[in-house]
Amino acid sequence: MTTFRSGATLRYMVEAAQEFTADARVRERIDAVLNVMGGRSGNYGKGRPLVNALEDVAQEAILHGDFALAQRFQRFAAYARGDLFLEILENYYDDRARQRSEEHMRRLTAMGADRAVEALDVLCRDHPDATAADARDLFRGIARSADHLGLGDGEGGIKLSIREVRRLQQFGHMELVLRNLPRPTSPEAARMMTETLADVDAGMLAQLLELRARQAGLESLRAAVDDPKSSESALHACLKNQEWIFGGAYVAELARRQYTPDTILDIPLLRADGSLHVVELKRANIEKLVVRPSGQLMLGGPVHRAVSQTQNYLRTLDENRPGILAEHGVDTRRASATVVIGHPRYATGDATPQEIAETLRTYNAHQSRIEVITYETLLDSASRMLALSSARQDADLGADLDSPDSPDSEEEPPA
Repeated sequence: MTTFRSGATLRYMVEAAQEFTADARVRERIDAVLNVMGGRSGNYGKGRPLVNALEDVAQEAILHGDFALAQRFQRFAAYARGDLFLEILENYYDDRARQRSEEHMRRLTAMGADRAVEALDVLCRDHPDATAADARDLFRGIARSADHLGLGDGEGGIKLSIREVRRLQQFGHMELVLRNLPRPTSPEAARMMTETLADVDAGMLAQLLELRARQAGLESLRAAVDDPKSSESALHACLKNQEWIFGGAYVAELARRQYTPDTILDIPLLRADGSLHVVELKRANIEKLVVRPSGQLMLGGPVHRAVSQTQNYLRTLDENRPGILAEHGVDTRRASATVVIGHPRYATGDATPQEIAETLRTYNAHQSRIEVITYETLLDSASRMLALSSARQDADLGADLDSPDSPDSEEEPPA
């Protein structure tokens, strides 16, 4: 069940966001959000209409190339939909709230350091000959036992507010992130890393972080595909805002998924020319991916049903093109589509992966608007794209290091 959210803080953030755009269409969409939210009393428009209005702003911003503003309103919509906590929005877009959060974390860190000193004092008092290894064992034991500690709400316990519980959940999420960060193995390595980061080009660092995020996203998708129990929604979650996986022809994933009352798209992508491309996702575990009824391989029933469903989507979008273009700014006439379904590892029968690929190639050769691919094809093509991007990144980094301006270069600049 969806838990819709809204409130004065969200309204304040929406009003503040008006300052970041001068485009009339985007500002018109923001005004529509404020109209839905109404005055400063009541429930501030909490519900599906507010979510749709916020997604409309994000989509309009995408169409005008303002991806930062689009991301801001996508997060607003995620909060209104119940997918994000308010504290996360505040940390992104409320300087005062972020400063309060940082101060809170600093106090927690200081408190933790004080408790660590107290624990070491007890260790030294009870074991005067304790070594650094003993101290490590002590803190390792504390860390392992932390999962079994709790804050009670009975006699002598502490009753946490919902806000404090959510803040602890955020710390738990941060811990998971920090735990996966690479750590220097020595003080010398830490010093070298600090010096390297001080001299690194900000643009190159951003590209490296983007590359790392894409690698993590691809591994997440691969893990979901490898799990035979993964549902369509699980696969959809892995592909959310990962339009790069489908190739370089797409500018962004559109925020709005519904353009007609009876059509909800899995992943709507925007082409560079402003037209729509539909991605329809099905399960990876499809047994009847191909069949051999009379000696020749052909696609199975699940594939044909998925294609028929997608054909109906495209027909509906064609029929409603004028209204969709006027209301949402997306051209749906002759929109194209990709159906992602199945994986050779799950297909029953005696067909080899090569034969399945050839069967799909034959089928796609007779289609003009819909292409059918497997998750294996999607993963392989995305892996090749990442490998090329990584190779280019390495080449750019090597060129920077070899440059006469590089601090590590042994070549003297020309006089």
